[in-house]
Amino acid sequence: MGQTYSRVILKSGKEQSLQRFHPWIFSGAIKEIKGRVEEGDVVEVVSNQGDFLAMGHVQPGSIAVRVFSFEQVAPDYAFWKGKLEKAVDVRAKLGLLDNPETNVFRLVHGEGDGLPGLIIDFYNGTAVMQAHSAGMFLVRETLAKALKEVMGDKLTAVYDKSEKTVPFKAGLDAKDGYLLGKSEVFEVQEYGNRFKVDWVEGQKTGFFVDQRENRRLVQEYSHGRNVLNMFCYSGGFSFYAMRGGAKLVHSVDASAKAIDLTNVNVQLNFPDDPRHEAFVDDAFDFMDKNKDKYDLIILDPPAFAKHIGALPQALKGYKRLNLKAFQQIAPGGILFTFSCSQVVGKDKFREAVFSAAAISGRKVRILNQLVQPADHPVDMYHPEGEYLKGLVLYVE
Repeated sequence: MGQTYSRVILKSGKEQSLQRFHPWIFSGAIKEIKGRVEEGDVVEVVSNQGDFLAMGHVQPGSIAVRVFSFEQVAPDYAFWKGKLEKAVDVRAKLGLLDNPETNVFRLVHGEGDGLPGLIIDFYNGTAVMQAHSAGMFLVRETLAKALKEVMGDKLTAVYDKSEKTVPFKAGLDAKDGYLLGKSEVFEVQEYGNRFKVDWVEGQKTGFFVDQRENRRLVQEYSHGRNVLNMFCYSGGFSFYAMRGGAKLVHSVDASAKAIDLTNVNVQLNFPDDPRHEAFVDDAFDFMDKNKDKYDLIILDPPAFAKHIGALPQALKGYKRLNLKAFQQIAPGGILFTFSCSQVVGKDKFREAVFSAAAISGRKVRILNQLVQPADHPVDMYHPEGEYLKGLVLYVE
């Protein structure tokens, strides 16, 4: 291979998860590190007996190594290009690369694409990249160049939005900005609906790409209903509901900036439509003031738990929020409720919603169980990648 790398030696018996292709090595599994390493460095991982197991990026904290290869490789330009080719090929097979109605999707989904710590979303010719690890941040320019080679004319710009996602203790001095080209178009289409996307100032990479199929399902359930889109952000669920024939749609968010974006997007799709109104308000305050007004409520809050220590508080939050919705929704109503917190497993989330339903005393049935779409693949050996979970509930 040419270059030699520092070695992470595991304790006896701790190689089993790697032999099952799990891409995380926890700090407690490490016996010692041979050689001097800095955050983001490439390391080789070996068993206590010295057998090669994997290669990855080292980092401090609970997850000490994020594995990008279970084979001995040279992680050079050709290697990263090959990884991106596989990710792009999956999206091509999903029919996303040449879809006249949809030009926004996830191009790279971390561990699900064998690129832990890296997210890339595609917005009508612009790839917005977010590194969640120092290792991926350090190869960002290589990744941008390789992605352009893989995608050719389909890609006009690559924007790095890692400033707020790379570990702050790594001292990387990350600054958001274009790595390649410059964007002239800030509008995308999803199933023919038009969105203004702001990847410079907006949340995440600029848009919640992962709710595409669930927005479409809201459209199917909305005919003749009064709809409340809580935590609306840029209003996606709202105009899918309008397209589905909703009688009335109210979009609510605590952020005035989000409401401005919602109003822009509603105007793009349904100019001057009297069915829609947007409000800057707290979720609980708004629902308290509007009992029995809505027979379709969408709850898509921001992540309540960013780490495992926040889990108990997060579950209380989901229980309280869903209880409020059960208390407020009109009889015969439909509730779409979501959690995007990775540390909240689907069983725990369902338990919180079940508790809320029981306390409310309403009879509730599950109509659909929702997950992230296919362009957010879950590595079979890394179930933690299944972060988005949702339920569609019928409330008598």
